Amino acid sequence: MSSSNRVLPAPTDGSGPAGLSRDEAARRLLADGPNALPEPPRRGLLRLALEVLREPMFLLLTVAAAVYLVVGDLGEGLMLAAFAVMTIGLVAVQEARSERALAALRALGAPTARVLREGQAMRIASSAVVRGDCLLVAEGERVAADALLRRAESLAVDESLLTGESVPVGKVSAAGDLPSVPPGGDASPWIYSGTLVVRGHGVAEVVHTGLATQAGRIGVSLATIESSPTPLQRTIGRLVRVFGACALALSVALVVLYGLLRGDWLEGSLAGIAFSMAMLPEEFPMVLAVFLALGAWRLARVHVLVRRPAVVETLGATSVVCLDKTGTLTENRMRVRALVAGTQGCGIDGPGQVLPPAFRRLVEVAVLASNPRAVDPMDRALIELGAPPAARVLVREYGLTDHRPMLVHVWQGADGALIAAAKGAPEAIATLCGLDAAARAAAMRHVDELARGGARVLGVAAAVPGDLRTPPDDPSAMPFEWQGLVAFEDPLRASARDAVARLRAAGIAVTMITGDLPQTALAIAAAAGIDITAGAVTGAQIDAMDTDMLAATLASVRVFARVRPEQKLRLIEAFKASGQVVGMTGDGVNDAPALKAAHVGLAMGARATDVAREAAAIVLLDDDLGHLVDGVREGRRIYDNLQKAMSYIVAIHVPIAGLALLPVLAGLPPLLLPAHVVLTEMVIDPVCSIAFETMPGDPDALQKKPRDIRAAMLGPGPLGLAAVQGMLVLAAALGVFALAHRAGVVMDEARALAFVALTAGNLALVRVNAAPGATLPHLLRPGYGAYWTVATVAVAVVGLCLWLPPLASLFRFVAPSVAATAVAALAGAAAALSFDVIKAMRSRARMRAADASIVP
Repeated sequence: MSSSNRVLPAPTDGSGPAGLSRDEAARRLLADGPNALPEPPRRGLLRLALEVLREPMFLLLTVAAAVYLVVGDLGEGLMLAAFAVMTIGLVAVQEARSERALAALRALGAPTARVLREGQAMRIASSAVVRGDCLLVAEGERVAADALLRRAESLAVDESLLTGESVPVGKVSAAGDLPSVPPGGDASPWIYSGTLVVRGHGVAEVVHTGLATQAGRIGVSLATIESSPTPLQRTIGRLVRVFGACALALSVALVVLYGLLRGDWLEGSLAGIAFSMAMLPEEFPMVLAVFLALGAWRLARVHVLVRRPAVVETLGATSVVCLDKTGTLTENRMRVRALVAGTQGCGIDGPGQVLPPAFRRLVEVAVLASNPRAVDPMDRALIELGAPPAARVLVREYGLTDHRPMLVHVWQGADGALIAAAKGAPEAIATLCGLDAAARAAAMRHVDELARGGARVLGVAAAVPGDLRTPPDDPSAMPFEWQGLVAFEDPLRASARDAVARLRAAGIAVTMITGDLPQTALAIAAAAGIDITAGAVTGAQIDAMDTDMLAATLASVRVFARVRPEQKLRLIEAFKASGQVVGMTGDGVNDAPALKAAHVGLAMGARATDVAREAAAIVLLDDDLGHLVDGVREGRRIYDNLQKAMSYIVAIHVPIAGLALLPVLAGLPPLLLPAHVVLTEMVIDPVCSIAFETMPGDPDALQKKPRDIRAAMLGPGPLGLAAVQGMLVLAAALGVFALAHRAGVVMDEARALAFVALTAGNLALVRVNAAPGATLPHLLRPGYGAYWTVATVAVAVVGLCLWLPPLASLFRFVAPSVAATAVAALAGAAAALSFDVIKAMRSRARMRAADASIVP
């Protein structure tokens, strides 16, 4: 008996053919909770502030402000407190990420649902749907909960957001209670929360709601996945901890020594705090935040939304990219790819193509077997190719059933004559037409050939019942004739092949992970330029592998098919365990756990579900894979420039630490106080670092392999050079201070001159580290507007601190003469620029080594 003749079975437990009673529904809602997912816990401002205070620099800054307030220096205390509040606030904003994936999952299902309650069909909030509800579903609606179909009329559902397979699957009625099965596959009686009904209608009994649904289970797994720090964040964290340990040990020693030798423990404590702050490279996280924020802004200009700026740099280090098929490599829509009429085939380039008569007839019949107001993507593709003939009325529809995997429409023309059109599984259409063995075998050969190319193939037939004016109960009673085959495909994105080629040229392995069939996956992978020499591995095969076998498989296989969400997640974790930096793209709910677990999750924004967008760190707003390559280039540029900026920061910390420590050891009052350290490291240094951020990237960046994330950003060589640079500036600043002190200049004026020399050396070091050769010629070239802007800002800040009385008093400066200021600035700049001599020596040494390597 067909599904259309089944009736809803007599229910139990308080429900009836008319559905649940209102009282029973309320009881179940109270017992099971709403058909929704709980909100994830949100981090409040206090929690964010406490997390930021774990950073040593910010903790020291807060302690210094408290000490100054306690000893009664209200101005310096308030200034330090303002810096502390401002800095903690800025970092807290950077760290506050939107973890709304569960909220998006809750909103994913239909906001309302149609159910039967006490014999009446009513529309209720989807969150009020309960177990046992009689759920009414129809074309164009989203399913509100996981349910078992009791009646199904030609029902087909798009489950791509759960399975990754773009072709809708047919649904049938359940004869009784059946165990739940995973999504995907034709002729299933189960429908799932959040999926879209593209054809037909039905009545289903709700079995699972909320967290118990398939989408809910994915949400639970998503909530358990923590977003780990990026490799660069971990590297910088280690550097800060090493510097912090050294700073703590030395500053404690300084406090003890100062207190024992001079008996002034308060002054010693302030000197110790200033030295600790001078030693700690707290600019590292601040400069990193600036670089990443500006990188994210640049990507936003090409429609790439970066939700977690930290991953911009990681994108440049990505060594393997896992691409979802449906909606990422392909457009997640159906189009007619080819027609077969008789023994002839015809490729389809697009709508409006002029077809030979035999193929026009095939398309006309296929359109007649489609719904004119279709949601089904294959029906829409046929209607785009050929509009339905006018002046016909649909008088009978034979829906998809367990024993009849086809759709049959009977139309009546203006003259009353009937014409029947059928489309469906080719073997079923062949049987309907009564094809002989030879004709059937010929048709199946065409089907196999098209299927191997990744196409979904339907057979088409037509019947003219003659004098019959009323359609029969069984469509097989009509004289159907074979018309041919229609092949559909989910077309490859225009940008996909070029993007894959550019990623591979950049040394990045490209892998496809999809829920679709292996033959379809291999066909799309080959078209996109992904390596298919090792074939495809299925999700079932992945489950059968242990950790070592899976790791060996990942070394050669680039296509994974019929993969479920938990298997995608296992693949991502396996790639990470093998030392790869993993990027993952996707657009469906089924992609969300893998998107969140990957080092870089990229959602295809135009068609992506809310869940995918919220789980991903980057959203490609216009679904152009080429922008993924732009992101890789930007990430590599950021890392190269960040490396230069970090070297500069290490260099400038040498004179800062030296000026905080050496005068105290020499028996002089502290030269640099916490306020000076904060001014330099919280304002001047980060502003100067912007000059590095604007530098153009290496034009050959995409022809190089990804960097090894295990390699240190600053190895012994760069650290040694940075130390030499810093000692040159330190010598200049101390020399200026010593000469001023010897000349009888008061301490506050000598401090001001030393600070001017330090700032000038600071500005010169920016260009010294940025210029590959001699610095002065680079200063005169065009394109360095950002540097001059930065220099102007830094000079203006120092000028205000020197010559604006309230600020001068706050920083304990006495304004020196213009001539003395100029001499101090020249001394600091000359010390930094003298490093060009070392550059020239290294360049000549490299040239001599190159000449020696040439064999005569």
